[in-house]
Formats: sequence, C-alpha cells, structure tokens
Amino acid sequence: MFKNILLATDGSMHALRAAIKASEIAKMNPDAIITVVYVIDGSTSKSDMLSEGNKEAVLEKRLRKLRPTEEILRKQCVNFKVELLKGEPGPEIVKYANKQHFDLVVVGSRGLNGLQEMVLGSVSHKVAKRVECPVMIVK
Repeated sequence: MFKNILLATDGSMHALRAAIKASEIAKMNPDAIITVVYVIDGSTSKSDMLSEGNKEAVLEKRLRKLRPTEEILRKQCVNFKVELLKGEPGPEIVKYANKQHFDLVVVGSRGLNGLQEMVLGSVSHKVAKRVECPVMIVK
C-alpha cells in the first residue's frame, strides 16, 4: 500500500481531480500522508510581487490557490501537509520526489495536444519520465 504520497498541484481543475484520486488512495491506508506540493516558478513569482506589492499579500494569494485542494483532503479525512517550492515546476517536483522517497506521485494532466507536448513538454510528462517511484497522471 502507498503510505507517502506526493500530490503536485497548481490549483487547476486537473489538479483538483488529482487531489480527489490521491485522497481515495490515501484512505486505503490509515497511516498514509499526502504531501501537497505547489511550485512557484520565477515568472509567477515576479508577476505576483508586481501585482500584490508585498510578501504577505503574495503568500495569501498562493495559499488561496491551495484552499480547494486542502478542502478536498479535509473532507476525505486524510492526513496531509503542504510544501511550497521555488523553481521550474517539472524539475522541482522530480527533485523533491526523488529526495524524499515517496511511494507514489499523483499529478494532474494539463491536457496538452501532441504537438504542444512535443515542443514544450508538460509537467506531468517530465515527472512521469524522471521520478523514481510510480506516477499516476489524472485526466
């Protein structure tokens, strides 16, 4: 059974569906804990500071994005904690997941078409290729 589960989120609908799936998996093991990871990339960080003006307002804006995910996990009565990371989302999630030795990584699919994924590469695709544990991509 999966005990240490990493849930990568960005507040999108795909990420919320991933939160539901991660909570269903966590409920199978009473000792399970979900670590919710939200990665703040450089361009988002810069635009947040310009639009909000101070660190407290920026932090509140970021935490607001996580609230729907936290609500899902609370309603399902699963143990969870939240980690905010800085950097490019794909590589940061991979680095964090491999360093912490998770049993499972759950991430939402962005639903990119084939051409976009080939040119840009999606976060979920990067995670699935480089994480050293099972990865579940939720559509």
